[in-house]
Amino acid sequence: MRIAIVTDSTAYLNKKEYEEDNIYFVPLSVIFKDEVFKEEVDITPEYFFEKVRQVKQLPTSSQPTVGDLTKLYQSLEEEYDAIISIHLSSRISGTFQNVYSVANSMNNINVYPYDSEMAAAGQAFLVKAAAKLAKEKRTVNEIIEKLDEIKKETEIYFIVDDLTNLIKGGRLSRTAGGVATALKIKPVLTFKGGEIVVWDKIRTKKKALKKIETLLEESTKEKDYPIEATVVHSYSKEEALVFKGKMESKFPEVRFNFSFLGPVVGVHIGEGAIGMSWTMDINRL
Repeated sequence: MRIAIVTDSTAYLNKKEYEEDNIYFVPLSVIFKDEVFKEEVDITPEYFFEKVRQVKQLPTSSQPTVGDLTKLYQSLEEEYDAIISIHLSSRISGTFQNVYSVANSMNNINVYPYDSEMAAAGQAFLVKAAAKLAKEKRTVNEIIEKLDEIKKETEIYFIVDDLTNLIKGGRLSRTAGGVATALKIKPVLTFKGGEIVVWDKIRTKKKALKKIETLLEESTKEKDYPIEATVVHSYSKEEALVFKGKMESKFPEVRFNFSFLGPVVGVHIGEGAIGMSWTMDINRL
């Protein structure tokens, strides 16, 4: 069976990964007043964050349209027998619901929607694993079973300079976010049940990054499988590269990637965020 792997732009894969692994994506959009930009198509992260600095009214984000999803799925009908469509958490975006609706309307190909319950690097781990398994001619059920296993083993933590947008957008509760903002602390955020929650409250960014480092260290000692990790950032590349270099020196047994948080996620977390996610390294199992 020929299985296509589809995701959305918030996986933040690079061009090489899309092309070499035969991964397809549908973009989410960011909106500046009357200007609509499709992520990874019409706007770069650099342009987005620079533009945000210049405007008074913050942009908003929107999910892929039914038309974009339908067009992509239909374009895959002749080459593939089925589609596994992996997307950012349904608890923070309506994207998955749109995917589910369109999937049920397709007549010529079976589409299997999959809720990553995460975003960015965590979502990307699942997408890349699915692509690898599809190349190995695994069945849909086999791939989804493996995705469930990887999802359970995936940890994702990130630090945001300013929680205002997460609170306003409803991605973080006002209670948790309000306390952190009032105390001027740098909370370590994570995903739990598909929602963004405060994992710990720490006074400085340096100490928060140290906490994430400690969590990775615990995983390397506890897990009986090789680990793959990804350091991510929102327009704070140099700071994130320094952190990645430190992690590579301390954990030579871990395979590290480097990625970014683009416009759609950037709408909510702002500039300066740094995070790290890790899971089982499916390429070394």
